[in-house]
Amino acid sequence: MKLRSVVILIALVILADQALKIWIKTSHPTGEVLRVFGADWFRLHFIENPGMAWGWKFGNETGKMILTLFRLAAVIFGTWYLGKIVRQKYSRGFIICAGLIYAGALGNLIDSMFYGMIFDKGLHYEPALNDYISYSGIAQFSGNGYSSFLHGSVVDMLYFPIIKSHYPAWVPGLGGEEFEFFSPIFNIADASISIGVITLLVFQKRFFHKQEEKEVQTVVGTNAEVSDRAEVL
Repeated sequence: MKLRSVVILIALVILADQALKIWIKTSHPTGEVLRVFGADWFRLHFIENPGMAWGWKFGNETGKMILTLFRLAAVIFGTWYLGKIVRQKYSRGFIICAGLIYAGALGNLIDSMFYGMIFDKGLHYEPALNDYISYSGIAQFSGNGYSSFLHGSVVDMLYFPIIKSHYPAWVPGLGGEEFEFFSPIFNIADASISIGVITLLVFQKRFFHKQEEKEVQTVVGTNAEVSDRAEVL
């Protein structure tokens, strides 16, 4: 697989991710829910979160800074690693999975690095309350951001409440409680990471088996070449 193809894949994921995030952030207030095609199971539920993928948190502002710097280091390493596996001609499936994981990490990193600087409103940390507070109204692009570099919040909106029901009465501790599948609210970058990781786990034997076969063929071919030269001499 050529490096150009990987770059195109990453660019498409980033463009789709950022376009949807910017559109919903500058068009709707936080908390708004939109039914896609009128479906109950596919909604856009606009929220922001300061931490990890799928809306999880990672402590206070110190934790967020550590997480953002970790993402930055991971993206820098990922840039080198993608170039390496492409040059070494790893299996196409493995490279695509690595590209999806890289694109997802970069997509959320963009939010954390720049959104606090380019939007006038956003979920932000309030030291006096020792917590994050939301905002009212609709955010717009602005030179006076709601936070600083590396302190932006991540935008989420994809919500798939496919099944809404209640736990059976006989389930210990949960009987009668509301049950929902699938409850997390996420974004395209999160989905890209998850698809890459899950596909890699499911097909790892196939991906790495192909790579081992290529390495064996290379070694055999090299040995045969050496033997032919030895015979001529």
